[in-house]
Amino acid sequence: MPSKGIKCYAYIAVQGVEIEFEVPKNSITKRDPDKFTIDHLEVESSNLPRLKIKGNFSFKVRRDGRELTNQWIEVNSMTGGLGGGTMKNMDQTPAIFVDGLIIVYAFYDAGPGLAGLPKQHQCFVTVTHNYENWMRDIAPPDTEKADRKFNKMVLPSAHDIGMNSMQTATAMLQKAGTGVVKEVLGQSIGNILILFNKLADSTINRIAPDIVRALAVTQKDSVDTILKIGARYFEFRPAKCHRQMQKVSPLEDTIYFQHGAIPGLMYKQFLHEVVQFLDGHKDEIVVVQNRWDGVPGDCPRATDDELRDIQNDVLNGKDIQIGNLDDMLNKSIKDLRNERKRLIILKDVNQVSNYDDAASATLDGLPIVAKLEDMGRNPPRGHPITLLQCQATSTNIRDVIIASVVDSDVSTSPLLATKAICDARILPVLKGECGKQLTREESVVVILNDFFDGATADTAISLCRDRLGV
Repeated sequence: MPSKGIKCYAYIAVQGVEIEFEVPKNSITKRDPDKFTIDHLEVESSNLPRLKIKGNFSFKVRRDGRELTNQWIEVNSMTGGLGGGTMKNMDQTPAIFVDGLIIVYAFYDAGPGLAGLPKQHQCFVTVTHNYENWMRDIAPPDTEKADRKFNKMVLPSAHDIGMNSMQTATAMLQKAGTGVVKEVLGQSIGNILILFNKLADSTINRIAPDIVRALAVTQKDSVDTILKIGARYFEFRPAKCHRQMQKVSPLEDTIYFQHGAIPGLMYKQFLHEVVQFLDGHKDEIVVVQNRWDGVPGDCPRATDDELRDIQNDVLNGKDIQIGNLDDMLNKSIKDLRNERKRLIILKDVNQVSNYDDAASATLDGLPIVAKLEDMGRNPPRGHPITLLQCQATSTNIRDVIIASVVDSDVSTSPLLATKAICDARILPVLKGECGKQLTREESVVVILNDFFDGATADTAISLCRDRLGV
């Protein structure tokens, strides 16, 4: 009988919490803490009332028997298409703060499985403690734990933090002609020109926002929420918009995050949200590194003066000072707090990473695991920052680009398609012996991920506790 599958991924970091995944006439409940689990359910037409082809998939989170949330989506058992519900797109799935916990979840709308993409829908749910004050908790002020050097920290991080919304990109594309759209997106998304050659100009203009949403949006929550989930490190690529695009753009001609030539969050707004968070969380420390990897020359880089002016404006009236690389590497957690240097801003710092184009262009995460394990056998030395990247860049795979935007639903994200699959393989490796090996050297270690979630935060914070000996 016709059916549509759903892969269910769960991570629980709190005792007494359970996650129940349910379809008509079948359910699975997960309770074990600190385990990454994968299960499979089917919306089967044989389990639906006569002459009905649609049934609901849902998950419920409970704590000590009390229901904390109930999210659902209607699934067509014959076509796999989605109907009504609370998880139809990423905009409907913000993190939930409840009962001192954070529930992070998302639902990937799978097509027929072209180009190796999943043919089952994907749902991931993580439940962790609210980590908005995790640095205070592991290194309380006026204790010897705060005397540890900050360079012993392991910091959770949200990859491409500036791409957490379509607002800027949508405004940019409003009045752009096809030629400009082709040039800008062609400089920003690998293999996209292959796709454009298959489409009429009118089609390109119509679906350009969907292309950006599917292939460039890497986060789904606000900066404040991501900080509360636990992120304490961000890379930002500050530059002005592509000059051809800016000529017809309604956007202010200022500094934005740039994903290639696609603009995201305004730098001033990003820093404002970080500073607001720090102002309300007096023992937390955030590191921001400004870099320009992949930013084309037609997007003028922010100058030191421009960055400094924005930083000074945002910090005006705040009891926060900016720290630098020397502060990050040589001062203790206590020193940074006492000197109020709780916002460390770096520029193009020499770092080492497990990322390479070939290993990260994956749909299953196995090449990333192999790369991490290889690094763990001979950990790199002599770098201020060790960057451990969990996210796959399936958008570097030609057929995935075509399948995601042309042959499948244009709102389907291949980045989200691989999120839970990769996390379930990579995060346990980092939480185990490999992660311990990679955190033994003298450098700040960063664990970076798309669609930042509680499992990524919990993995990094657990390693940080071990590294600090607390």
